[in-house]
Amino acid sequence: MKAYCFIPLLSMMITSCVNNMEEVKRISFSKNSPDEVMVDFTMNYSERGLARVKVYAAYSESYLKPQHITHLRDSLRVTFYSDKGEVVSTLTAKYGRINHVNNEIILQDSIRFYHFEKQQLLKTERLFWHQNDSTISTDKAVIITSPKGQFNGKGLKAKQDFSEYVILRPEGTLVIESENEFK
Repeated sequence: MKAYCFIPLLSMMITSCVNNMEEVKRISFSKNSPDEVMVDFTMNYSERGLARVKVYAAYSESYLKPQHITHLRDSLRVTFYSDKGEVVSTLTAKYGRINHVNNEIILQDSIRFYHFEKQQLLKTERLFWHQNDSTISTDKAVIITSPKGQFNGKGLKAKQDFSEYVILRPEGTLVIESENEFK
């Protein structure tokens, strides 16, 4: 009697576990879904075995087509290191996008870029980080504050670690007390 109950139960279990993969794909995958999703995304760039740049975001989405793009959100932070491995500057933003094809990162919304030794803080709303030549730039309004004052303008070109910069269209006034003050 036990065998008679077991055989129908077994046959029901075997036939009920078949999935139609096309139906599963249709329900669970969208053509607009990211190819990769990561929590606590970290990307390290090194040179000759030493850390040069660290990119962190609490959440990332990568798309491989039509172009390899990674979107970075939440707690976006970029840390730049010196040749000795010391932190030189940090950059934070609410959003970033890495274009892996042309090696460019676009940062947007509430950007803060701080150089520790010079105690300089850059504020802007959009920044381009060009990895090929290790520079950053923007065409938006910039405010740079330091112990020597506040500098305003529109547009900026700088080294990627913010150790040197040029404001393209400076605004405001500046009092220079000595010839070597900004060297």
